[in-house]
Amino acid sequence: MSASRLRLGVNIDHVATLRNARGGAYPDPVRAAHLAVAAGADGITAHLREDRRHIRDADMVALMQSLTVPLNFEMAATDEMVCLAERLRPHAACLVPEKREERTTEGGLDIIGGREHLAPRIARLAAAGIRVSLFVEPEEAVMDTARILCAPVVELHTGSYCDAFVAGEAERVEAEYARLRKAAAYGAGIGLEIHAGHGLTVENVGPVARLPQVAELNIGHALIGEAVFVGLPQALRDMRAAMDAARGDASEGTGTRMAGA
Repeated sequence: MSASRLRLGVNIDHVATLRNARGGAYPDPVRAAHLAVAAGADGITAHLREDRRHIRDADMVALMQSLTVPLNFEMAATDEMVCLAERLRPHAACLVPEKREERTTEGGLDIIGGREHLAPRIARLAAAGIRVSLFVEPEEAVMDTARILCAPVVELHTGSYCDAFVAGEAERVEAEYARLRKAAAYGAGIGLEIHAGHGLTVENVGPVARLPQVAELNIGHALIGEAVFVGLPQALRDMRAAMDAARGDASEGTGTRMAGA
């Protein structure tokens, strides 16, 4: 697969987190979505959690009514969320694990153990014309199961790689990156579209962006956090530049050189 332009999906959940901290309507995550699109986002991601801790139903409706780019509806594989997705008809639905007590998603969805639960819900989403993505751990057996479940897209969980990067644990960074590299190549080889996300920042995005099989990155928290200091359009431009530079390195044959190497 050639090192084509890498898409950037911007997750706006934590604009809603800031809004909900005080109540009211400000800051508006829908406005943030439009700012992101104007600054070059290829799509918008929003996670409607069961407890509505950040994104709310009305946000999803407003996004569907006003966006000119694809909306990726992150959701738990519950009947409630499947029904909402069938009504809203977003471009894509990314099925993620969800626990009420977690601060953020802690790992990939167990699609091997949950295969019987997931299969009918994936089928319903597909029947509604929604492109299904599975947020998963970077393992070959998981890629095989995604293929069996007829999900066209997997999003590789990059959290373990990012945690190791932040901790400065070089050996663990290399090991986690090797898992991502192997899963991306294997998954693409069996016909899956490969996305990646969770914990990515300007500092650590390069190696993941350099993987030629990865078609899209979904990034939220780092962008919203940096936007506090430089504004969302600039934060997005900086991320886009880091992604493009890494993908350019890959097209020039520098392979999977790690950041800083």
